[in-house]
Amino acid sequence: METAKIPSKPLPQATPWSAPFWEAAKRGELKVQRCLDCGKPFFYPRIACPHCFSEDLEWVKLSGRGKIYSFSVVFNYAPSAFADDVPYVVAIVELEEGLRMLTNIVTDKPESLRCEMPVQVIFEPAGEDFVLPKFRPVDEA
Repeated sequence: METAKIPSKPLPQATPWSAPFWEAAKRGELKVQRCLDCGKPFFYPRIACPHCFSEDLEWVKLSGRGKIYSFSVVFNYAPSAFADDVPYVVAIVELEEGLRMLTNIVTDKPESLRCEMPVQVIFEPAGEDFVLPKFRPVDEA
């Protein structure tokens, strides 16, 4: 019986407006866009502010600190490129700067996670061209 080949993990697709985010991650920096008209930061990268629709934007470096807003531990999977990662944690992290980011929490103890738990950004290489910002509980950093 022939075994099915598991595909490699999908990688993000950089766009002209998201390239600064990915370049910053390669340098170990967490950057997001901030609107120069209304002053609000936001994530994910876009060509216009989701709050006031201005196209007058800048990139700002964040602290990388936040807390878990919500999370789910994935224990089951359909055969995929992520099968070897089970269990893994998908989370929304609320950053100190007030915005929320969909990400992964990297931990050997997913059962210890809780909402409001402090986390800190880490940067994980994903192939030759991408570094993914993920988060780790502060007490495990």
